[in-house]
Amino acid sequence: MRSITQEGLNLIKHFEGFSETLYICPAGYPTIGYGHMVKNYEKFPEVITKEAAEKLLKQDLKIAEHAVLRLIAVPLSDMQFNALVSFTFNLGAGALQRSTLRLKVNREEHDEVPNQLQRWIWAGNRKLNGLIKRRKAESLMYSGY
Repeated sequence: MRSITQEGLNLIKHFEGFSETLYICPAGYPTIGYGHMVKNYEKFPEVITKEAAEKLLKQDLKIAEHAVLRLIAVPLSDMQFNALVSFTFNLGAGALQRSTLRLKVNREEHDEVPNQLQRWIWAGNRKLNGLIKRRKAESLMYSGY
């Protein structure tokens, strides 16, 4: 199975940030490490290491990678794949599945993808500066910059 590159992993780690302790993300979910949403059945120590958090992130990314591979029917460059995995990790496979973004990618209307990414900047009915910056970075990555 295709995997995100180190450059894509670094992008996600940058925008997720690292928290060694549990916190509530802007969307209201308990989270730890590099954006791992903690499920009810999971138990974590009070503090998680960066190494353990990166391992957890790579496991979580397999879900996003699989979703991109399942939902996108056209060839993608590594950077395009990275950007879509970042988007899907952040928002979930359902967001990609029901999006105009997906339609544009599958129609190979690649020039329109950055504008579609820029539409996904809301969380909890609030426009978030962090999401604006993340979508811009994903847009640049998708476009090969």
